Amino acid sequence: MAIKTERVLDGVTTVLLEGIIDAHTYEKLEETFNRLIEQENYKLIIDLSNVDYLSSAGAGVFISVYSIIQENNGDFVLVNPGPKVKEVFDLLGLTQLFTISRDLNSALNKFT
Repeated sequence: MAIKTERVLDGVTTVLLEGIIDAHTYEKLEETFNRLIEQENYKLIIDLSNVDYLSSAGAGVFISVYSIIQENNGDFVLVNPGPKVKEVFDLLGLTQLFTISRDLNSALNKFT
């Protein structure tokens, strides 16, 4: 799994993910989110358009990060999850909790 972070607006950071998020790779994602939170990045746009697979362990990372961000008056927006990834969020009921945008511009609008 590849992860790239970039500050796009004052206080908003994008997290671009690529590959699979499963029991072997979720820790790398968790470490990235923990680092961003330690730096007080509480507004995240998470681009899932190049994620091919998401396991329940990976979904758990999003749940814990969402809780921490909410506690700090922040938010995150998921961008363009593919059908397989969206299905995992649907099955876990997370599409009711998380904001999902079709593209980066729509996600940015959530923070302006």
